[in-house]
Amino acid sequence: MILSRRTALLGLATSFSLGRSVLALASAPTDKRLVVIILRGALDGMSAVVPYGDPGLTALRAEIVPPPPGQPGGVLDLGGFFGLHPALAGLHDMYRDNQALIVHAVAGCYRVRSHFEAQDYLESGADHRMTSGWLNRAVMALLPAATPRPEGNALAVGVSVPLLLRGPAQVANWAPHGFATPAPDLYASIAALNRHDPIIGPAIAEGLRARGFSTTVMAADQHPADAGNSAFATLARSAGDMLAAPDGPRIAALEIDGWDTHTAQTIRLNATLKQLDAGLVALKTALGPAWAQTAVLVMTEFGRTARVNGTKGTDHGTATVAFLIGGAVAGGRVQTTWPGLRPDQLFENRDLAPTADLRAVAKGMLTEHLGLGAAALGKVFPASETVAATPGLISI
Repeated sequence: MILSRRTALLGLATSFSLGRSVLALASAPTDKRLVVIILRGALDGMSAVVPYGDPGLTALRAEIVPPPPGQPGGVLDLGGFFGLHPALAGLHDMYRDNQALIVHAVAGCYRVRSHFEAQDYLESGADHRMTSGWLNRAVMALLPAATPRPEGNALAVGVSVPLLLRGPAQVANWAPHGFATPAPDLYASIAALNRHDPIIGPAIAEGLRARGFSTTVMAADQHPADAGNSAFATLARSAGDMLAAPDGPRIAALEIDGWDTHTAQTIRLNATLKQLDAGLVALKTALGPAWAQTAVLVMTEFGRTARVNGTKGTDHGTATVAFLIGGAVAGGRVQTTWPGLRPDQLFENRDLAPTADLRAVAKGMLTEHLGLGAAALGKVFPASETVAATPGLISI
């Protein structure tokens, strides 16, 4: 998929969809780059960054905990208490290069377990839905005198611009050919729902086989296939190419779904984490020297339950993990006030308890990396006066 330079740099924002991933881009009067990646579906933070040093972990989820560091398939050590999921090898390399900061036991300012509500709040930057997103408001704070251009101040390439980047910046829309192709697991779900119907079931199965889908795709235990792992990497590489251009955009928003792991979490999460890891590596590679001036915030709407459920998955929870990555990041550490995993330490006796506010992390990034002041931050995150920006996130 090729974007012309004029199309890529047309205005304040660009967005396009590839498989189950979406990209949006925005220009800003700075050489520093900011990327926000939304993991839709609620990432299980304790599987991505495993607190293997907490004695309560095994009692809660022994069935889904990876082996300890040094063992085959073991977690990648982060200093003796936490370990990265083994699928995040590229991220681990960045961590060792002091380019990845992990914020654990973090949550938004809301306590809902509905994907739709939580994603709206996550992108609005508030405890209620707004018509604009906090990243759009940050762009407008950087460009207070922005005026509409004939082509529009923003270009969205895809079915829609995420709420995160909607708002005062004018947005146009363009979609590449084939952007809405459904993922294989959607076809699998349709086949599974109709499998026992004597007429519709065989007809759907035959139709899928005619389109090249194997019986594995239509099996009841279908999980995301590795075949789609290149989609997010391709998207991230395209974003990096455009961000790296001297006159290119400086702010980007990407999204990738597939994190709702109610069943068979070990298999499903391994595939999705590989996609994320490949995308982060591709983004870094494409940015080249500009990586040194880049900060990437990876966030999700909420975490998952501390206990494993009966289908070897986890359900909707509260606290999770956020990643701050880039050459501009003061990384090489896990930042957390760890709440503990004893039953009396869990939030509502079911979830990892939140000890950090995601807005504080975003505020720290916007303040230290893009230079937004207190007045601007008040507009970006309304009604958050008591939430102080997390200091020390950016190294330059």
